[in-house]
Amino acid sequence: MPPIELWRHAFAFCGEVAPLARRGEQLGYDGVMVADSQNLNADVWVELALAAAATERILLGPGVTNPATRHPAVTASAAATLQAESGGRAVLGVGRGDSALTQLGREPVHVAELELALGALQGYLSGTEVELDGAPTRIGWIADSGQPKVPLAVAATGPHVIEAGARHAERVDFTVGAEPDRLRWAIETARAAAAPRSLSLGAFLNVAVDYDRAAARDLVRGSTAIFARFATEGAPADGLSEVTRAGIERLRSSYDDTRHGHADAPHARALEDEFIDRFAVVGDVASVAARLREIEALGIERVIVVPGSLDADPAMNERTVELIARDVRPLL
Repeated sequence: MPPIELWRHAFAFCGEVAPLARRGEQLGYDGVMVADSQNLNADVWVELALAAAATERILLGPGVTNPATRHPAVTASAAATLQAESGGRAVLGVGRGDSALTQLGREPVHVAELELALGALQGYLSGTEVELDGAPTRIGWIADSGQPKVPLAVAATGPHVIEAGARHAERVDFTVGAEPDRLRWAIETARAAAAPRSLSLGAFLNVAVDYDRAAARDLVRGSTAIFARFATEGAPADGLSEVTRAGIERLRSSYDDTRHGHADAPHARALEDEFIDRFAVVGDVASVAARLREIEALGIERVIVVPGSLDADPAMNERTVELIARDVRPLL
């Protein structure tokens, strides 16, 4: 079995993504995924293009975009452009939409709409004709480019999105937290839906490395709240501890979208220590490595490290990223 891949999640701040990707490549990370949230960050595709120009090896893609703020044809063309300009290093991450839609007063797209979009994206990316909104269309330049198809990765929490991703995409990246029993449930759901087709499985995980566990918790409070508030939406409680289930329910009722991703937001400050210890991966090098080894043993091939909150000290974020590459990875 190949070693688990380590990816980094980032926010699209102007002037930061290209250096971040270059540093990730130097540290040995396998990929960088950049959030698409137009009201909170800069444009994801512009920043990914700059990152591609600044790197040579590392994989790049949105983490994640959605089919509501961007039409599937627009997204497919952007992803294929990144693929061409990066020398085949693009991965297209798609989901139902979070802050990109809530900041516009809209809800995430319904699963049926997402599934239609996934089918359309695969068609466009393959250069074949797609019938969407009643009109057959095709992106001819992609078909004529001769380049490898951009792999599609679906970020998924509930069973219906997991199943849709497993049916249509090459990759599914779970956003269900770090509890092993919950990840096991997600893996089994995905594999059953994909069978007999093979599927690459990953997980977005909030990770902070610090010998002061309290400091590690504080670093990921805001980003943990982002992922945790949807962790039971439309899904059974299979594999969730009572601590985690209750914490998610409280978070969903108190989440303030105007403080999305901020560690100092009241809903993030209210997260209990035990909740963060279970849902995220925090602690010193040895304890983080042990958690990741356990997650890898379940069948997770890729971890997208979400190192800190939107308002976190950038130096603290980078310290976690470096410790994972330098000290944690050799233990995996």
